[in-house]
Amino acid sequence: MSIQFEDFNLRPELVQAITALGYTQPTPIQAGIIPLMQEGCDVTGQAQTGTGKTAAFALPILNRIDPQQYLPQALVVAPTRELALQVTEMIQSLGQFMGVSVLTVYGGTSYSQQLNQLRRGVQVVVGTPGRLLDLVKRGRLDLTEVHTVVLDEADEMLSMGFVEDVEAILAGTSDERQTTLFSATLPPRIRELARKYLRNPKTVAIQTEQVTVAATEQRVYYVNEHDKLAVLTRLFEMEDITSALIFTRTRVRTGELVNELNMRGYPSEALSGDLSQEAREHTMARFRAGQVKVLVATDVAARGLDVEGISHVFNYDLPEETETFVHRIGRTGRAGRTGVAISLARPSERRQVRQIEQFTHQEMLEGTIPTAEEIQAKRLDGLLSKIEMWLKRGRAREERALVESLVASGVDPIDMAAAALKVARAEEKQRPIPEISPLPEKAVRPERRLRYDRSEGSGRSESRGKSQREFTAHAKPRASVRGKQSDEEGMIRLEMGLGKVDGLRPSDVVASIAGTAGIPGTALGRIYIQNHRTTVDVSEAYLEKIVSANTKYKVRGQSFSLTKG
Repeated sequence: MSIQFEDFNLRPELVQAITALGYTQPTPIQAGIIPLMQEGCDVTGQAQTGTGKTAAFALPILNRIDPQQYLPQALVVAPTRELALQVTEMIQSLGQFMGVSVLTVYGGTSYSQQLNQLRRGVQVVVGTPGRLLDLVKRGRLDLTEVHTVVLDEADEMLSMGFVEDVEAILAGTSDERQTTLFSATLPPRIRELARKYLRNPKTVAIQTEQVTVAATEQRVYYVNEHDKLAVLTRLFEMEDITSALIFTRTRVRTGELVNELNMRGYPSEALSGDLSQEAREHTMARFRAGQVKVLVATDVAARGLDVEGISHVFNYDLPEETETFVHRIGRTGRAGRTGVAISLARPSERRQVRQIEQFTHQEMLEGTIPTAEEIQAKRLDGLLSKIEMWLKRGRAREERALVESLVASGVDPIDMAAAALKVARAEEKQRPIPEISPLPEKAVRPERRLRYDRSEGSGRSESRGKSQREFTAHAKPRASVRGKQSDEEGMIRLEMGLGKVDGLRPSDVVASIAGTAGIPGTALGRIYIQNHRTTVDVSEAYLEKIVSANTKYKVRGQSFSLTKG
């Protein structure tokens, strides 16, 4: 007999809300998590967004709340503003007949409203690590009476550099608290966090529909960091894309890439944590309707995204975790269709590519970046195909009448056809083919290439007979990020005098340098943050602009300069 919500011994007000919301039966994650939390156990839950995990922890939280006590009794920590707002909305919906008071806190907004609500009294606090910790340090948020803490999307908090903040927040709570940790993946650092802060946790792992990567053609293109946009647009010219999803590492990078693609004539929109739920739904509706061909997203923003018919997934940046790679490419090649997953990797990321291949048990074919000549030929083929199609259809009556009129007036038919083709190709002038710098000689692997076959319209390998191991057995180990010289051609390594002790994160470095110097975030490469110093690789092409802004750089009120190591 299947488990029902009635089996959880919930408050009548919660049962009423569940019925009003139309929920009929618990999802697998709810059936696993709710009884354990009701018993007071600490829990580690491995599940994706979209499995019902928010209600899985919201119901036990609400069931334990004392409605007469207006002080923080439960705390939910989420990596992004968007997720925090979604969690708040779910808690408020489930607690609608209890009159529960929920406060959402996140950075980038005024403190006054959040502080006013804290003074009035709240029972559940949901927020992002940075703002939560700030309120705790200011003495405005007292967590000593919190009996339940939920760490939502812990792997994303790890990748965004929030784990130290989370640990500081947990230090302000009671040792007797109940702690539940949710994560789509469980990398070693998250397991360490769970061992340190959870007491004999029970584990609930919900296997979502297994991604069949065999239905997805996987390719990798090794490129210099500062050439990624140029390579991406060249691939857009050659691929038969119906709709594409592009993954980047940061929210800032997402916005920059959308702007660049739109300027180049590829209608794109960003899916980021800054979007309200209404704006997100509007973006997704436009994408599903084909009004927008390309979505650019971070892994956090794409959680729960379920769209059929995506022909291509692009990894503009490789993910930190191999499991995340599978989640990404699983969004193409669905419902019996084949899909294409293309990764843009730096030469120094070959080892990471090999790890992904071992995890997926599928080889990534190494592609050769399309040449300008191949792109011009593809454009010409496309134009001729359209002309042949209209000739076969014979539906150009108005245009034929115009031609006959011009011929009758003495215009040469050949000159007229040439002029018409010139007009038809005018849009190509808006899409110049960007230059690409050569890879460092040590990074080139000439034995294995995938070339574009115009007759087939897709990439074909010239050396399928050899295994991935044969091609990479003698690859040079990745250069250390600690050195004074960048290991990428065209990149210069600079140093700044701030580090981990200053609370510095990679997103801070990108936002400060790119925003102050007025350069694209893609001009920055590898960032290595140590305790008291940080190194950042920058494109040589932007070096002068970066150095000239040295008197203006600030992070969290602290000034810094960039110098060569």
